[in-house]
Amino acid sequence: TVTAPDPATVRITVRQPTPNLLTNLGGFKGMAIVQRANVESGQIATHPVGTGPFSFAGRRSGDSITLKSNPGYWGGAPPISGVTFRFISEPTTALSALQAGEIDWTDSVPPQRVAQLRDDDSLTLAVTPGNDYWYLALNEARPPWDDPTVRQAIAYGIDRDAIAAATSYRTAAVNQLAIPQGSPWFTDYHRYRYSTEEARGLLDQAGAAPHDLDMLVTSEYPETVTAAQIIADNLASLGITVNIRTVDFATWLDEQNTGHFDMLMMGWLGNIDPDDFYYAQHHTNGTSNAQKFSDPQVDRWLDAGRTETDLARRKDLYAKAATRIADEASYIYLYNPSVIQAWANNLTGYQVRRDGAVRFRNADLDGGENP
Repeated sequence: TVTAPDPATVRITVRQPTPNLLTNLGGFKGMAIVQRANVESGQIATHPVGTGPFSFAGRRSGDSITLKSNPGYWGGAPPISGVTFRFISEPTTALSALQAGEIDWTDSVPPQRVAQLRDDDSLTLAVTPGNDYWYLALNEARPPWDDPTVRQAIAYGIDRDAIAAATSYRTAAVNQLAIPQGSPWFTDYHRYRYSTEEARGLLDQAGAAPHDLDMLVTSEYPETVTAAQIIADNLASLGITVNIRTVDFATWLDEQNTGHFDMLMMGWLGNIDPDDFYYAQHHTNGTSNAQKFSDPQVDRWLDAGRTETDLARRKDLYAKAATRIADEASYIYLYNPSVIQAWANNLTGYQVRRDGAVRFRNADLDGGENP
């Protein structure tokens, strides 16, 4: 239940320990505390009122949004007087504007320019493996993909390095689990080296010889199309013909939800808490378990992780669950794309977040200049 004992307090009462409550409230995909009148009047779309370190100052439709420092913010007013977000559709244009001193910060950096920008002393570049991840899922409602040994064979038969290189210009971090290195929830796991020989041996062990594989990808995310072409080449070595089906995203969702696929590729974005990475996707009753994975032990670990408040025990629960999920190849994980941002050297106090959220709360510009 949620109550408001006074105008400046929100009290949330939960039925059970809920260690991920704060990330569900304040995370990138979380909730906001807003005025009821602002919502009911419809003005939240044109003049939003919130509780953050900045408040809405104005907008130019299709061009920019301007925020100003909020002196009433509970943590104190931020160092800078305001922020103007400009909409620049082309990454190369945004980068040129940064290099010319027209803007102070951008998260629109062409991945193919990263190698060159590493040597550019005129700006600060951050390439940080993010909490987003890309994966393959095999439809376990269809044979032979219902056999974990066959799914493991496919996991060995995929060249993650080639996929990450082709889709991200080598800026992504190859990973065999969902959570990137550097996160406090990271688990070291590297079972599936790329090995056609290992993959073929597992198929023989399972007595399986699949010849065709229907792979669902979407033009909405071009990296899925690029990866599919590499995967088709990889699996051809196992005698498997990959039929790539490229559809719009609405159709992709329909096909996923009806189980009309052998394999699909997609990503999960904006995750923070380990529950975000695993429960909906791999619990038997998960809302996004399109691959129809079901493992009673994984269910127990994931259920326990939702209420365990001891940090060490909670980390152990998710490490066990993540390892078994990968061992059973519920998802075949590929890589974590990096959060790539660049800013002027006189911008200080700014930190890149792995979930991609942008926070200028502690940022400052040397000399006290306005952004």
